[in-house]
Amino acid sequence: MKKILIIQTAFIGDVILATPIIEKLNQHFPDAKIDFLLRKGNEGLLQGHPYINELIIWNKTQSKYKNLFQVIKKIRGNKYDYLINVQRFASTGLITILSGAKTTVGFNKNPFSFLFTKSVKHVIDNKKHETERNTGLIQGITDNSKHLPKLYPSEQNYKNTKKYKSSAYICIAPTSVWFTKQYPQDKWIEFINQIDSKYTIYFIGSKDDFNFCQGIIDKLSERSKQQNLAGKLSFLETAALMKDAKMNYVNDSAPMHIASAMNATVTAIFCSTTPVFGFGPLSNNSFIIETTEELGCRPCGLHGLKECPEKHFKCAYNIKKEQLLEKI
Repeated sequence: MKKILIIQTAFIGDVILATPIIEKLNQHFPDAKIDFLLRKGNEGLLQGHPYINELIIWNKTQSKYKNLFQVIKKIRGNKYDYLINVQRFASTGLITILSGAKTTVGFNKNPFSFLFTKSVKHVIDNKKHETERNTGLIQGITDNSKHLPKLYPSEQNYKNTKKYKSSAYICIAPTSVWFTKQYPQDKWIEFINQIDSKYTIYFIGSKDDFNFCQGIIDKLSERSKQQNLAGKLSFLETAALMKDAKMNYVNDSAPMHIASAMNATVTAIFCSTTPVFGFGPLSNNSFIIETTEELGCRPCGLHGLKECPEKHFKCAYNIKKEQLLEKI
């Protein structure tokens, strides 16, 4: 029986985009024990996952390096046959080379990749989605077939969100960690004021997003059919809610990847970034909204910035509410 470890200790969306590796490994090695190393705070994404044997959690916010070596000690004791490192930072490279795993695989952009058993080239271009780049790490022990991201809300997760599904509804995830990835608050208000009143609107996100969402609700002309659920749902409850929404409106951010993992209908707004980087939505019924104006400054970066370098933020403000409304 093979023992396999997947490493992805970055953020929420990164973990979701690594889940096709789990799906593909399970398909090829149904009896394998697959473990997953992720950062503390993200474990709720994979809680109860049917193909994961154990979640190993690294607390990166308190005693980071002390906890790192405790994680390495645990991993060495598990004696893995394969270790797949999806992340491209030095800390996970160190875990990889000290793991004691028989075979280690990771991307060539990791500083320690020269010590891996196999180093795979990572190229950002318009030919492959990030999920394909990730599953390329295991092509040597599987095949070149494509697999989609997938999350597994529990029966209880669905029960907990059933009360929100009594009528047609829309989910809106209006925030992003990066300013230039985030559709502006006043533009959200302009759009939401035009949505047919037959829809209930649920605002979703983390507890840190609550005030931003409430700021939108407080400025709407009609506030009776909006509810701020930011910080009130777990990751998998959010996924369960998004699955049955008439439409999910998101930025180029983690909720877009949650929608992909649930094959939920989604409209993704790309401001400073662009889908050609390979991080676009993967749902069967998905739409991409961008400015129709050619901007020489766009894209200004791969992951977004804290402010618009040109100070005009036209990549967001030139997106019209009609572009969003026609997707409902």
